[in-house]
Amino acid sequence: MSTEAPTSMETETVASETKLESNTLPPKPKFEPLKAHEMSNGRIQFRKVSVPPHRYSPLKKYWMDIYTPIYEQMKIDIRMNLKVRKVELKTRSDTPDVSNLQKCADFVQAFMLGFDVPDAIALLRLDELYVESFEIKDVKTLRGEHLSRAIGRLSGKGGKTKFAIENATKTRIVIADTKIHMLGSFANIKIARDSLCSLILGSPAGKVYSKLRQVTARLAERF
Repeated sequence: MSTEAPTSMETETVASETKLESNTLPPKPKFEPLKAHEMSNGRIQFRKVSVPPHRYSPLKKYWMDIYTPIYEQMKIDIRMNLKVRKVELKTRSDTPDVSNLQKCADFVQAFMLGFDVPDAIALLRLDELYVESFEIKDVKTLRGEHLSRAIGRLSGKGGKTKFAIENATKTRIVIADTKIHMLGSFANIKIARDSLCSLILGSPAGKVYSKLRQVTARLAERF
C-alpha cells in the first residue's frame, strides 16, 4: 500500500504540470507566403532568349499570342530587343511565383526551336513537360545522300511517320535539318527518341510502327 501511494501522487503532479505548460504555450504564428520579389530580396531577375534569323518573321507574326499569356497570366514583363535580337523577360513586383520566369523562358525557347504556340504553351501550364534535342550525327555519322535519306525516313511521305510517332507517344517533334527537337513528358520522349533512332539506323517504318504499338499498349495497361 505504501509503495502505490507515491506513484499515484507523482502521476497527478505530472499531469497537472503538463496542463499548466499547455495552457501557457503561445498561439501558433501564421506567416503569409513570401512573394517572388521578396524571395529574391527585391532583386529583379532576368532571362534572355536569342532569336535565330529564320524565326524572326514567325515571332513577329505570333507576337501577341506569345505576349498575352506571359504578361497577363504569368505576370512576367516581356520585350523584344531589336538591337541584340533577343527576347528579354523579367520579374515584376506582382509575379506570384519565382518559377514563372523560367517557365516563360522555356516557352519562348520552345517557340524559337520551331514548335507551334499552342504546343509550346503547354510548358506554362504543366510542370512535367520537357524539351529535348539531339542531332542525327549523335546517333550515326551519315553524309550526302545517306543523310538526306535518313531525314526522309524520319518524316515519311507527307510527314506520315513523324505524325504517327507524335500521336502514339503524345509528344511533339520538330525536324530542323539534321537537328531533332522533342516536347513531352520524360517517359514519352524516351519512347519517341528510341523510335527516331531506329529510323536513323535504317529500320523500315513498318517495323518501328509495330514496336510503337507494343510499347503504347504496355503504357496503356500501366495507367
